[in-house]
Amino acid sequence: MNRNILRQAQELQARLAKAQEELANATIEASAGGGAVTVVADGQQKIRSVKISPDVAKAEDVEMLQDLVMAAVNEALRKSQELASGRLNAITGGLKIPGLG
Repeated sequence: MNRNILRQAQELQARLAKAQEELANATIEASAGGGAVTVVADGQQKIRSVKISPDVAKAEDVEMLQDLVMAAVNEALRKSQELASGRLNAITGGLKIPGLG
């Protein structure tokens, strides 16, 4: 019985490691202001790029630009968290494992 549990734990660990690798390579894009600001994040909630339209960059309203960047970043992170949660829950069956969000 113990060998079976150990084998299952090792298989779960391997599937989780693969999922983490896939999440690191996954990209999620979010934009704000009708595409004025676009943010790309990976599945591990790391921002990979921020693009700002030249038209918005020339604008004198810095506060608006800051709000657009913040909105796009928050949306990218939200989408990234949803992706990670969905992939990890599919592996663990909803079992909460410390350190996996």
